Parts: sequence; structure tokens; C-alpha cells
Amino acid sequence: MGNTNFRSLLISLTVGFALLAPVLAPTPAYAQSKKTKAEQHRQKQKNDWRNLGYLGGAVGIYGLLKHDNTLAALGLGGGAYSAYRYEQDRKSQSKTDRQRAALFNRRSFNYGGHHYVRASGVKKGKKFYYFKKIR
Repeated sequence: MGNTNFRSLLISLTVGFALLAPVLAPTPAYAQSKKTKAEQHRQKQKNDWRNLGYLGGAVGIYGLLKHDNTLAALGLGGGAYSAYRYEQDRKSQSKTDRQRAALFNRRSFNYGGHHYVRASGVKKGKKFYYFKKIR
């Protein structure tokens, strides 16, 4: 009898944590405000894959504890796929950041028969860089 109560408590805590983890650790609003809409969307997609991975893992563990092989396989499989997609999005985001840094590290470049030179400006008290077409 005591073992059954402990198992139910463990299942409840695992599923509850998996469902509440995204709510308990929100991204600060100031971190999102500095990003473009595309970057915010990319970050949201990445976070959704991470949260689905947690949820799939919790469902898989629940299936193992209840001796339901179908639920365990679907939960763990879904969690593994979500973790894979999260990792791919994370790597892709880092690659994009490296490409942007490499571009703005250059003083000038030619594209489509035009010459562009790096320039800086100030908007709302913040300095930013852009490329100005010269010819």
C-alpha cells in the first residue's frame, strides 16, 4: 500500500513539474524587447521544442511507471524527437549569430555590382551599425 502511494506521488510530481517548468522560468521581457520579430519567433519555436521534450519525457516516464508500453514508447519517442529539434534550432541560431558578426566585422563589401561601406548611427540613444551603398 505504501509503495502505491509513493508511486502516485512521484508520478504527480513528475507530470506537474513538466507542465509547470515553462511557467516557472519565463524569459525576461527586457531580453525579448531587444530582438526583432523574426528572432523572437525563432526563440519561441526553440522554447516550444524544449518544453515538448520535457512533456514527452514525463509522459514516457508515466507510461513506464504504469506499465503501459504504448504510452511509454510514444512519450519517450516524442520527447527524443523534440530534444533533437531543439538542438537543431539551437545550433542554427548560433550559426546565424556567427554569420551576422562576421558580416558586421567587415568594413565594406561588394554585392550586385554595388559597393557598401559600414557606417554607424544613433537611434533612441543607442549606437547601431548599417551598410551604406556608395556606388
